[in-house]
Amino acid sequence: MHKLGLLGKNISYSFSRGYFKSKFEKEEITNITYENFDIDDISKFPSIIKNTEGLRGLNVTIPYKQAVMPYLDAIDETAKTIGAINTIKIEKDGKLIGYNTDCYGFEASLKPYLKPHHNTVLILGTGGASKAIAYVLRKLGLTFHYVSRTASKEIDFTYSDLNESVIKEHDIIINCTPLGTFPNIENCPDIPYHAITSNHILYDLIYNPSETTFLKKGKEKNATTINGLKMLELQAEKSWDIWGLSKNKN
Repeated sequence: MHKLGLLGKNISYSFSRGYFKSKFEKEEITNITYENFDIDDISKFPSIIKNTEGLRGLNVTIPYKQAVMPYLDAIDETAKTIGAINTIKIEKDGKLIGYNTDCYGFEASLKPYLKPHHNTVLILGTGGASKAIAYVLRKLGLTFHYVSRTASKEIDFTYSDLNESVIKEHDIIINCTPLGTFPNIENCPDIPYHAITSNHILYDLIYNPSETTFLKKGKEKNATTINGLKMLELQAEKSWDIWGLSKNKN
């Protein structure tokens, strides 16, 4: 029996376990299981690898997309460039290889909505997910600026810097923060929503709820809104390809 799983913290709500359980049922894959590895500190990661028999791969979510990297034997070039991983393949010899499939999922889910006027992007948040987003935007030739609560060399704006002019200069706004995730669905990033127009795309990496307050406020201004579900589905399938277990059916 092969095992797969999700590494993270406070992940009982997680998309991945339900997605793969459903996939295994639909495709009649009976020799693989998928479970959550919910740990409160990354130092517990080696014991998961050591004590989980048959483990062949992991997805990685908040807050360990960067913290897990020093524990890996090798990192794919794209993931190395991004500076964050969300997929680990465990080779037959026990070596741990890190990949980033977030970038694939994000690019494939955003591209159908892009129009010629979509040139400049605000990235809300600076965690591991935002690094994959920045990688894709760079690849697509789009200009982007980071927004964070605290100022630093890497940050272009703090939230207090955001005004109507800044919003109008950025026709795509991407929420890479957890603000608005279930159960705290009333929360949303503190931006001047009154400045959003029908020319904007608002993309929220959150998928639960399917329409966050951030997206609702965008829809009220006739912006194009996208939630994180398609990105997650695409990155999950890419992870599945990386693990190479497709033919392992009974």
